[in-house]
Amino acid sequence: MNRTALFFILPAILLLIDWYVFQAVKTLSRSASESTQRIIAIAFWGFTAVSLLLYVIMQLLPPDSISRNTRTFLWAAIAIPYFSKIFAVLIILIDDIGRFFRWIVSLFYKPEVREAVEDSTRQTIPPTDTITRSDFLMKTALVVSTVPLVGFTWGILSGAHDYRIRRIKLPLKNLPSGFHGMTIAQISDIHSGSFFNKTAVKGGVEMLLGQKPDLVFFTGDLVNSHAEEVNSYIDVFDKVKAPLGVYSTLGNHDYGKYVQWPSAQAERQNVMNVVAAHKQMGWNIMMDENKILEQNGDKIALIGVQNLGFGPAALRAGDLAKAYKGTEEYPVKLLLSHDPTHWDAEVNKKYKDIDVQFSGHTHGAQFGVEIGDAKWSPAQYFYKQWAGLYEKGDQRLYVNRGYGYIGYPGRVGILPEITIFELVKA
Repeated sequence: MNRTALFFILPAILLLIDWYVFQAVKTLSRSASESTQRIIAIAFWGFTAVSLLLYVIMQLLPPDSISRNTRTFLWAAIAIPYFSKIFAVLIILIDDIGRFFRWIVSLFYKPEVREAVEDSTRQTIPPTDTITRSDFLMKTALVVSTVPLVGFTWGILSGAHDYRIRRIKLPLKNLPSGFHGMTIAQISDIHSGSFFNKTAVKGGVEMLLGQKPDLVFFTGDLVNSHAEEVNSYIDVFDKVKAPLGVYSTLGNHDYGKYVQWPSAQAERQNVMNVVAAHKQMGWNIMMDENKILEQNGDKIALIGVQNLGFGPAALRAGDLAKAYKGTEEYPVKLLLSHDPTHWDAEVNKKYKDIDVQFSGHTHGAQFGVEIGDAKWSPAQYFYKQWAGLYEKGDQRLYVNRGYGYIGYPGRVGILPEITIFELVKA
């Protein structure tokens, strides 16, 4: 479908959704005075007009005429209400299907019965002390539609920066005694181009520093696409320090593959600028290489690869064989690899002496439910490993839920994460 066709089709779909939902609004307001009904109709269709106007403006404005954050919030202002209305449409549809089948049944009965059934499908004012099935469904539809509307709005206002500390013990059977008790902080998926509250972002960094980790890992996606997105946050993330250093790698978004570039050189330069930003913040970015960490005379290997994804249309830029070379003799190997699909695709098949892979990428879909050990998210339908700790034999994978967000500018249920690991000898 070309862009011009979509420009006209999408507003038509939105109008159809609003027309359908308005039937419920009209039904439930029919006992009000005419002036009240008129006000309700004007407010309802006025919101529709504003939403469609915003849509047209967003389509016609040049991409760089407004900031990316403003554009994101405008799209959210359009998408969230209509996403909520879809729930109302589904419930109203139940009532209409019921009406349709009652009408079909009435065709096979004598006229007086048919007339009674047809009357039951008409919207008449019910007695004051009862509520019809149709009215009940209409009220249910409107109530149900407010739940996602309120939830996703709250996810922007509160969930986007509601950072949570998660503590994980990592027992490793070959861990040298010099590293027993060492703490590692992991953050992932900063997506600096999406941030809208710099004070809150600073608060998350302060939470991390308050844990006083010995080592910090960042597992990719510093930006959404453009290197300059991080410029105004360098003075925030350069505060992230640790005695044994901060080590980082690239994620799929850091390569700028989701936007059009004027030339291949411009695209390459953007990646180089992202790498330069890591270095400017004092982070040791690992581009298919390894680093030997030493503590109290003992040594372990840290391996970092560029993005290696193995899902549909996933980006593969890294080389684990190159990064692994030279680490064979060390008793423990830790791997920074942005995409968790790398674990099943290569790590636990060919590199069984890599003890732990640290990943991010999924964001836990920024939506879901977590109650104790029970968790659910749409992410689980796309990723076998999508949040938390996974084990296979002596190997482990940890998938960080992410520090930032992209697309939807918030989080519901799956909150931004700062993970604190403690290495212990198994």
